[in-house]
Amino acid sequence: MPHERHTKTHHLRQRLAASAASLTLVAGAGAGLTALAATAAVTAQIAAAPPAAALDNGLALTPQMGFNNWNSTGCGSQFNEAMVKGIADLFVSQGLKAAGYTYVNLDDCWALPSRDASGNLVADPARFPDGIKNVADYVHSKGLKFGLYSSAGTKTCNSAGFPGGLGHEQQDANLWASWGVDYLKYDNCNNNNVDAQQRYKAMGDALKATGRPILYSICEWGSNQPWNWAPAVGNSWRTTGDISDSWSSMINIAHQNQQLAPYAKPGAWNDPDMLEVGNGGMTDTEYRTHFSLWSEMASPLLIGSDIRTASAATLTILKNADVIAVDQDPLGKQGSVVSSSGGLVVMSKPLANGDRAVTLTNENASAQTVSTTAQAVGVGGASSYALKDLWSKATSSTSGAISGSVPAHGTVMFRVTPGSPVPPPTGLNELSDLSWTSAVNAWGPVERDHSNGEQAAGDGKTITIGGTTYAKGLGVHAPSDISYYVGGLCGKLTVDVGVDDEVGSNGSVDFQIYRDSTLVADSGTRTGNDAAARLTADLTGGTTLRLVVTDAGDGMNYDHADWADPKMACGKGPSAGAHALSDLNWSSAVSGWGPVERDHSNGEQAAGDGKTITIGGTTYAKGLGVHAASTVVYYLGGGCSSVTADVGVDDEVGSKGSVDFQIYRDSALVADSGVVTGSDTARHLTAALSGGTELRLVVTDGGNGNDSDHADWAGPVLTCG
Repeated sequence: MPHERHTKTHHLRQRLAASAASLTLVAGAGAGLTALAATAAVTAQIAAAPPAAALDNGLALTPQMGFNNWNSTGCGSQFNEAMVKGIADLFVSQGLKAAGYTYVNLDDCWALPSRDASGNLVADPARFPDGIKNVADYVHSKGLKFGLYSSAGTKTCNSAGFPGGLGHEQQDANLWASWGVDYLKYDNCNNNNVDAQQRYKAMGDALKATGRPILYSICEWGSNQPWNWAPAVGNSWRTTGDISDSWSSMINIAHQNQQLAPYAKPGAWNDPDMLEVGNGGMTDTEYRTHFSLWSEMASPLLIGSDIRTASAATLTILKNADVIAVDQDPLGKQGSVVSSSGGLVVMSKPLANGDRAVTLTNENASAQTVSTTAQAVGVGGASSYALKDLWSKATSSTSGAISGSVPAHGTVMFRVTPGSPVPPPTGLNELSDLSWTSAVNAWGPVERDHSNGEQAAGDGKTITIGGTTYAKGLGVHAPSDISYYVGGLCGKLTVDVGVDDEVGSNGSVDFQIYRDSTLVADSGTRTGNDAAARLTADLTGGTTLRLVVTDAGDGMNYDHADWADPKMACGKGPSAGAHALSDLNWSSAVSGWGPVERDHSNGEQAAGDGKTITIGGTTYAKGLGVHAASTVVYYLGGGCSSVTADVGVDDEVGSKGSVDFQIYRDSALVADSGVVTGSDTARHLTAALSGGTELRLVVTDGGNGNDSDHADWAGPVLTCG
């Protein structure tokens, strides 16, 4: 079995096995899916096909909100016309409509067990004496929308065997449209083993043909990996078996749905089933976790409790405007797991205005502290952050730490708002050492200086492309989008890009670099068979750098992509004119024995213990005293033209010592003294630096060891401007 498909399936199999052990599936809608079938459903390959384009029917641009009776009534006698109209009344009087709840939906058992002589569905006259159209008209009169239920089979899921839509798709769709139906939940029972995609597409086409906008909720329980095909067919798709009103059922369903974040988008949503909030099987703390996680996951919010008898606490949870705003955020991103260890789970959801919604969940049976950072949740790079607790409404600020004391089975939910971003420091910066302002990654977090690995943070390996390893870089998985604030202060970015060797010859991606909204570099398609490609991008004047990886159009399986050794030049170099190098600040300096000395020889190991620089009897007032092996780096910023220096072994070691002086403009060797010994006079070097970002002064040991290798860069002058 291929590497990534195997490992991703393995993670899901573990979680679903735990779920199946504790998940109690309710009878009725969806009851044909057993826990065993649920386990089998997700053991299939998850990323076998590219995410389908979203259905373009203009509906569910944010996740649908409303009510469905099933979780509270099933097929009980209380499910009737009076109840449905009463729910519509309460939507208005209790402020649920104002909070965003729109759909009042009927589930199974609304029809008679048989169609009429013309093959049409007939409403049960005992439950709905005035007919479905009358109920729909009443719901519409309240400024709400009306939904109905059927199944993509010969019968629905209830044991009484109500008629399903298989073979009657257009007839049923036309009837529903004539009644004013706005929403269809389409279940998966009694399907005669007809291909799922065929069955669900048939009804989707029928709904479209009516000309009436009808939100299409596909309810096939995740059995046939609907995330791979349902976005082009419907507006949402169930990802799991039926929820029940218990902590174990709810949290296990959350675990399954968390895996599928990359597939959600406006008009197309992962659906982990209806809300149990207020049905009595969980505590209010657990219900707050339920509501928080569903909102963080951009899930449909369908009230499943009887709000006619709802407690004040239940209504407070269901009407929390701050949490609902996270679910309804127009960016349309599903939150992703940032970290999960020991039952402490952190999720982060990007929001349209640049904020992040962060959930800190404690799945343990006792209170715990759950912690993360602004950097970890993908919104680093600012000097401070405003935090709003979306349940307590308390506000605070932080320099980056995000933490909460979380009760057993509880969730603390923050909205994190970055303050003013901090520009990168002057110099040549490795991007993996900087804080990004936002980061979105399809599988696991963006990894610093490691490959993508699997879904856990820090599980990647050394970045390797085509057999070449890199100590620095960013490991991502397509689709990925990382932003850095550069504030108009940065110039050139250079980076090697490619598919990491950890996936072999698999994977196919495209790397793109944007300066604000302008594409400034594009790798074209790179596969696991390709060596690294070098990209150079001009960022001059840009406020934001974006690193984007797409799946190259063929799906995102194996798309482990590396931004290898990404270096960004920021700020200006030395001012115009001639400068003694010993008067300038270096970016870094390494010496084989003691520190690099300014205007003195190397001396011994203590700082400042050298003497006047002297080579072959000639003394120099200015210069750098080093000991092989040595590297001194200066940032030029592209603004310097040349450097000159006399070089040699300092007279303080007599005729001993043997070294080689080398000058680099970035990675290009532009001057080399050859081997110089203590018996030689000074040699003069001149190097052209035009366009260079960095100057590197390197001294090697000449090939015979570094004994007495006291080396001088004597009278070095850098010319800029």
